[in-house]
Amino acid sequence: MFSKKGIIAASLTAALLVPSMSANAESISDLKQEKKQVEKKKAAISNKISAKKEKIADAQNSIEKSAKQVSKLNGKIDEADDKIKGVQAQIVKTKDEITELQKSIEKLQKKIDERGEILKERARAMQETGGQVGYLDVLLGANSFSDFIDRASAVNEIVNADEGIIEDQKRDQQKVKDQQNEVKEKLALQVERKDKLVDLKADLNNKKAVKKEALKHMEKLQAQLNKQRKKLEGEYEEALQVSKGVQRKIEAEQRKAAEKARKIAEAKAAKERAIAQSKLQSQSKAVAGSTVSAGEAPVVSSGTWMKPASGRFTSGFAGRDIGAGNEYHYGIDIANSAGTPIVASADGVVFKASPLSTYGNVVMITHNIGGKTYTSLYAHMSGFATSPGKVVKKGEVIGYMGSTGRSTGPHVHFEIHIGSWVNQATGAVNPLQYISL
Repeated sequence: MFSKKGIIAASLTAALLVPSMSANAESISDLKQEKKQVEKKKAAISNKISAKKEKIADAQNSIEKSAKQVSKLNGKIDEADDKIKGVQAQIVKTKDEITELQKSIEKLQKKIDERGEILKERARAMQETGGQVGYLDVLLGANSFSDFIDRASAVNEIVNADEGIIEDQKRDQQKVKDQQNEVKEKLALQVERKDKLVDLKADLNNKKAVKKEALKHMEKLQAQLNKQRKKLEGEYEEALQVSKGVQRKIEAEQRKAAEKARKIAEAKAAKERAIAQSKLQSQSKAVAGSTVSAGEAPVVSSGTWMKPASGRFTSGFAGRDIGAGNEYHYGIDIANSAGTPIVASADGVVFKASPLSTYGNVVMITHNIGGKTYTSLYAHMSGFATSPGKVVKKGEVIGYMGSTGRSTGPHVHFEIHIGSWVNQATGAVNPLQYISL
């Protein structure tokens, strides 16, 4: 079984690398077309990546919202916990208060019971002696005045004691009643607090359940986000590897083509020069009857590059005006008579020899120099002496000077670009950095 990533990589590789890129089967132009297909595939994957990034951003926002919700719930849960603890503390405190009241009531009740017995005894005694008569008998039974005084004081103390017991009894009975009422109130309050505690705990459990769901949702989104990220990274890496692979293939084929060109050039050098000389003689005869004589081909100079034609230097690299206002000139111009030979400025492979817009008849050559790709361009030709796919040597005639396209007279417009030719401006450099006039 093949994985999804394997299928994607295989399909991209098959779509981009078939048919096999061989210097013998395809021209540099075909390789450029293949590269365009690679860029198109990369652009499609980039669009897909952008769309997924938006989804990831939405998921991230949802996660952040869930996180904020969880944070708020944590605060509410803490608040509910504090309330529960407060109510529980009140319940404990009230319980202790009730316990103390019950102890106090027990003590008071014990006193009340003890006084009750004393008062019962007093009542029985009074009943047996006829009430106050008993006290009179005590007083009248005195043997002397002094004894009378002592007996009167004793009777008075007994009477006062009886009255005090009664007052204490009344006071303690009222206190017991008050404390019993207080106990009832506190017990009722305990019931309310316990009910409140039940509600608070239910609310707390509800908040915890909501928090659990929020965390579950957040974790689900996070898992989806991680999955999307991994898939996105995988697809991007696949596209990147395929793109790099195709680019390496193109560069390798260009190097192979340039290497083959050099080998073939060594074997064909004499033959190609003879053919070029023959064409030059034919062209010279063709213009011999005119009032203008064609110039000579430039002498092959030392070094990697040479000038493309003999003649006058008429326009440089940069701004100029040839009647249509200021414009940028991406090459140099060398003027001479119509039919003057134009030569390859360096060893390379011809990938274009045809009319092209305002360039008129144009030849483009791909060069591989020091492991780096260059493109040279020769415009406004009156005719061609080469064809696409042909290997050429520096100084080899590739065409003849003319005034085709947008031109004010016979000349060659010469450009050098770093890398493959894409358009007039891309990669253009001043040719005078490489050639001498």
